[in-house]
Amino acid sequence: MPEQTPSPLIFDRLLLRARRRRAAAAGAETFLLDRDAADLAERLTAVLRRFHLTLDLGTPGDALRAALAGVPSVGTVISARPVLPENGARATPFVIADEEALPLGAATFDLVVSALSLQFVNDLPGALVQIRRVLKADGLFLAALAGGDTLTELRQSFAAAESEIEGGISPRVAPFADVRDLGALLQRAGFALPVTDVDRITMRYDSVFALMHDLRRMGATNALIDRRRVSLKRATLMRMAEIYAERFADADGRLRATFEIVWLSGWAPHPSQQQPLKPGSAQRRLAEALGSREISTGEKAGS
Repeated sequence: MPEQTPSPLIFDRLLLRARRRRAAAAGAETFLLDRDAADLAERLTAVLRRFHLTLDLGTPGDALRAALAGVPSVGTVISARPVLPENGARATPFVIADEEALPLGAATFDLVVSALSLQFVNDLPGALVQIRRVLKADGLFLAALAGGDTLTELRQSFAAAESEIEGGISPRVAPFADVRDLGALLQRAGFALPVTDVDRITMRYDSVFALMHDLRRMGATNALIDRRRVSLKRATLMRMAEIYAERFADADGRLRATFEIVWLSGWAPHPSQQQPLKPGSAQRRLAEALGSREISTGEKAGS
């Protein structure tokens, strides 16, 4: 059996944890988490199922835990994070666990949820396989993560400024996954009935520096392993701000910032789930259903 190629290391996860702790200590900005937590809870209310044991995987802060408390179908919630909760509280059962290495038994949970955490996993395909493993048969996985168009304005502005001032570009904004790729990963991980959808949120700021301040308070500033290790030049920073204002300002002068939230859902396979029909098993021809004439192979249309 050929050896598996290890996943490339994109994110410095130790740095990410340190920045999240710092953001929590300074008063974290949680508007995205609050929105996604409320949306996730609303999606669960539409599922006619009782979830006796739920795993909240990697979600920072308390917003999702609080939202789940208001969903009658959700029972016990166990939080799993690589470090202790940022505020030191343990209001729910808690385990130390990394999203990339879950020390949890197979077929344990009825539901696994996650909000704004999995986009920073280096081995997302492997993480999805492990999530699928800890779900009971017919268990549900539901998660929100940042998608590929997140902060596209900031990424473009930095690239243009660095190219102009420094003659090259360096990674400043994380490359998040595309929704189509994420759907394929769900299938590869063995999830049944996989679904992906996108929620695009446009925030408006007085300046790009206000946006960057919010990112620091989210603990979401540059944690790429290949980030440039020298301080950002003031000239580059100021030129980036100018380019951002030139390209992405509304008529009132306020700046747009895109946050793309990709929603993933999938079920651990179970015989009771709806299955696709086998090829050739249809009882009625498509042409008959559409009220049209079937054209055989080699026959020209209109002949």
